[in-house]
Amino acid sequence: MDMQGSRQLAVTQQQAWDALNDPEVLKVCIPGCDSLESTGENAYALVNAFKVGPVSAKFKSALTLADIQAPSSYTIHFDGSGGAAGFGKGTAKVALTANEGGCLLDYTANASVGGKIAQVGQRLIDGVAKSMAEKFFKNFDDEMQRRHPAPAGAVAAPADSATTPAAPVGVPKWVWWALGVIIILGIVFVVY
Repeated sequence: MDMQGSRQLAVTQQQAWDALNDPEVLKVCIPGCDSLESTGENAYALVNAFKVGPVSAKFKSALTLADIQAPSSYTIHFDGSGGAAGFGKGTAKVALTANEGGCLLDYTANASVGGKIAQVGQRLIDGVAKSMAEKFFKNFDDEMQRRHPAPAGAVAAPADSATTPAAPVGVPKWVWWALGVIIILGIVFVVY
Protein backbone atom coordinates (compact mmCIF):
# COMPACT_ATOMS: atom_id res chain seq x y z
CA MET A 1 0.00 0.00 0.00
CA ASP A 2 1.12 3.51 -0.79
CA MET A 3 0.10 6.66 1.05
CA GLN A 4 1.12 10.28 0.78
CA GLY A 5 0.01 13.56 2.20
CA SER A 6 0.85 16.98 3.53
CA ARG A 7 0.05 18.71 6.78
CA GLN A 8 0.42 22.38 7.62
CA LEU A 9 1.86 22.86 11.11
CA ALA A 10 1.32 26.16 12.94
CA VAL A 11 4.83 26.15 14.40
CA THR A 12 8.20 27.08 12.98
CA GLN A 13 10.32 24.51 11.23
CA GLN A 14 12.74 24.55 14.17
CA GLN A 15 9.95 24.02 16.71
CA ALA A 16 8.60 21.09 14.69
CA TRP A 17 12.14 19.71 14.33
CA ASP A 18 12.77 19.92 18.07
CA ALA A 19 9.42 18.32 18.93
CA LEU A 20 9.92 15.50 16.48
CA ASN A 21 13.31 14.84 18.06
CA ASP A 22 11.73 14.53 21.49
CA PRO A 23 10.66 10.96 22.37
CA GLU A 24 8.33 12.29 25.08
CA VAL A 25 6.42 14.39 22.53
CA LEU A 26 6.18 11.43 20.18
CA LYS A 27 4.87 9.13 22.93
CA VAL A 28 2.06 11.62 23.57
CA CYS A 29 1.23 12.00 19.86
CA ILE A 30 1.45 8.45 18.49
CA PRO A 31 -1.91 6.72 18.97
CA GLY A 32 -1.55 3.63 21.16
CA CYS A 33 2.17 4.17 21.86
CA ASP A 34 3.26 2.17 24.91
CA SER A 35 7.00 2.82 24.62
CA LEU A 36 9.61 4.34 22.39
CA GLU A 37 13.35 3.99 23.00
CA SER A 38 16.69 4.21 21.27
CA THR A 39 18.43 0.90 20.58
CA GLY A 40 21.52 2.34 18.92
CA GLU A 41 22.60 4.99 16.47
CA ASN A 42 19.64 5.78 14.19
CA ALA A 43 17.74 2.74 15.53
CA TYR A 44 14.66 2.64 17.75
CA ALA A 45 12.22 0.19 19.31
CA LEU A 46 8.51 1.00 19.43
CA VAL A 47 5.69 -0.84 21.16
CA ASN A 48 2.28 0.23 19.90
CA ALA A 49 -1.22 -1.16 20.43
CA PHE A 50 -4.07 -0.77 17.94
CA LYS A 51 -7.15 -2.41 16.51
CA VAL A 52 -8.28 -3.05 12.95
CA GLY A 53 -11.78 -4.48 12.82
CA PRO A 54 -11.79 -7.66 14.89
CA VAL A 55 -7.97 -7.81 15.05
CA SER A 56 -6.25 -6.05 17.93
CA ALA A 57 -2.63 -6.48 18.86
CA LYS A 58 0.43 -4.96 20.40
CA PHE A 59 3.12 -4.53 17.77
CA LYS A 60 6.80 -4.51 18.60
CA SER A 61 8.64 -2.67 15.89
CA ALA A 62 12.19 -1.81 14.90
CA LEU A 63 12.80 1.51 13.17
CA THR A 64 15.97 2.37 11.31
CA LEU A 65 16.85 5.74 9.82
CA ALA A 66 18.69 5.81 6.49
CA ASP A 67 19.60 8.20 3.68
CA ILE A 68 19.92 10.96 6.27
CA GLN A 69 20.40 14.35 4.63
CA ALA A 70 20.28 16.51 7.74
CA PRO A 71 18.40 18.70 7.98
CA SER A 72 16.63 18.07 4.65
CA SER A 73 15.44 14.49 4.42
CA TYR A 74 15.71 10.86 5.29
CA THR A 75 14.00 7.51 5.06
CA ILE A 76 12.59 5.40 7.86
CA HIS A 77 12.61 1.65 7.48
CA PHE A 78 10.02 -0.09 9.61
CA ASP A 79 9.65 -3.76 10.54
CA GLY A 80 7.15 -4.92 13.15
CA SER A 81 5.47 -7.99 14.52
CA GLY A 82 2.15 -8.36 16.29
CA GLY A 83 2.44 -12.05 17.05
CA ALA A 84 -0.60 -13.99 15.82
CA ALA A 85 -2.12 -10.75 14.45
CA GLY A 86 0.55 -10.53 11.78
CA PHE A 87 3.45 -8.40 10.70
CA GLY A 88 4.20 -5.24 8.78
CA LYS A 89 7.12 -3.77 6.86
CA GLY A 90 7.57 -0.50 5.08
CA THR A 91 9.39 2.72 4.46
CA ALA A 92 8.49 6.38 4.79
CA LYS A 93 10.10 9.52 3.43
CA VAL A 94 9.36 12.84 5.11
CA ALA A 95 10.10 16.49 4.36
CA LEU A 96 9.63 19.58 6.49
CA THR A 97 9.43 22.92 4.68
CA ALA A 98 9.27 26.38 6.29
CA ASN A 99 6.49 28.65 5.00
CA GLU A 100 4.52 31.75 6.03
CA GLY A 101 2.07 29.76 8.18
CA GLY A 102 4.79 27.83 10.04
CA CYS A 103 5.95 24.73 8.20
CA LEU A 104 4.64 22.08 5.87
CA LEU A 105 5.19 18.42 6.56
CA ASP A 106 5.08 16.16 3.48
CA TYR A 107 5.23 12.38 3.65
CA THR A 108 5.23 9.40 1.32
CA ALA A 109 5.02 5.87 2.67
CA ASN A 110 4.64 2.37 1.35
CA ALA A 111 3.95 -0.68 3.41
CA SER A 112 2.84 -4.27 3.34
CA VAL A 113 1.24 -6.45 5.98
CA GLY A 114 0.66 -10.14 6.45
CA GLY A 115 -1.18 -12.48 8.78
CA LYS A 116 -4.64 -11.93 10.27
CA ILE A 117 -4.41 -8.19 9.88
CA ALA A 118 -4.08 -8.53 6.11
CA GLN A 119 -7.30 -10.59 5.98
CA VAL A 120 -9.48 -7.82 7.40
CA GLY A 121 -10.05 -6.08 4.08
CA GLN A 122 -8.45 -3.26 2.17
CA ARG A 123 -11.09 -0.60 2.81
CA LEU A 124 -11.14 -1.18 6.56
CA ILE A 125 -7.35 -1.17 6.68
CA ASP A 126 -7.15 2.04 4.62
CA GLY A 127 -9.69 3.71 6.90
CA VAL A 128 -7.79 2.79 10.06
CA ALA A 129 -4.48 3.95 8.52
CA LYS A 130 -5.94 7.34 7.63
CA SER A 131 -7.58 7.63 11.03
CA MET A 132 -4.30 6.89 12.84
CA ALA A 133 -2.44 9.46 10.73
CA GLU A 134 -5.12 12.08 11.48
CA LYS A 135 -5.02 11.30 15.20
CA PHE A 136 -1.26 11.71 15.22
CA PHE A 137 -1.43 15.08 13.46
CA LYS A 138 -4.23 16.32 15.72
CA ASN A 139 -2.29 15.21 18.81
CA PHE A 140 0.87 16.82 17.44
CA ASP A 141 -0.96 20.09 16.58
CA ASP A 142 -2.49 20.16 20.08
CA GLU A 143 0.89 19.49 21.75
CA MET A 144 2.61 22.18 19.65
CA GLN A 145 -0.09 24.73 20.51
CA ARG A 146 0.25 23.81 24.18
CA ARG A 147 4.03 24.22 24.06
CA HIS A 148 4.08 27.21 21.66
CA PRO A 149 0.84 29.17 22.02
CA ALA A 150 0.13 31.73 19.32
CA PRO A 151 0.58 35.34 20.44
CA ALA A 152 -2.66 37.18 21.24
CA GLY A 153 -4.31 38.39 18.06
CA ALA A 154 -2.30 36.09 15.80
CA VAL A 155 -4.14 34.03 13.25
CA ALA A 156 -3.20 30.37 13.37
CA ALA A 157 -2.37 28.51 10.20
CA PRO A 158 -4.87 25.90 9.07
CA ALA A 159 -4.39 22.60 10.90
CA ASP A 160 -4.62 20.52 7.79
CA SER A 161 -3.99 21.37 4.21
CA ALA A 162 -3.47 19.31 1.14
CA THR A 163 -1.07 21.16 -1.09
CA THR A 164 1.32 20.30 -3.80
CA PRO A 165 4.49 18.68 -2.49
CA ALA A 166 7.22 21.09 -1.46
CA ALA A 167 10.94 20.65 -1.71
CA PRO A 168 12.43 18.87 1.31
CA VAL A 169 13.89 21.12 3.96
CA GLY A 170 15.55 20.46 7.31
CA VAL A 171 13.99 17.47 8.94
CA PRO A 172 15.28 15.95 12.15
CA LYS A 173 15.76 12.28 12.72
CA TRP A 174 12.79 12.13 15.03
CA VAL A 175 10.63 13.94 12.48
CA TRP A 176 11.26 11.19 9.99
CA TRP A 177 10.95 8.62 12.67
CA ALA A 178 7.73 10.05 14.06
CA LEU A 179 6.17 10.46 10.69
CA GLY A 180 7.44 7.11 9.64
CA VAL A 181 6.07 5.55 12.76
CA ILE A 182 2.74 7.23 12.34
CA ILE A 183 2.53 6.66 8.67
CA ILE A 184 4.04 3.24 8.69
CA LEU A 185 2.21 2.15 11.81
CA GLY A 186 -0.98 3.55 10.48
CA ILE A 187 -0.26 2.27 7.03
CA VAL A 188 1.99 -0.71 7.41
CA PHE A 189 0.03 -2.45 10.10
CA VAL A 190 -3.30 -1.31 8.93
CA VAL A 191 -2.91 -1.56 5.19
CA TYR A 192 -2.06 -3.92 2.43
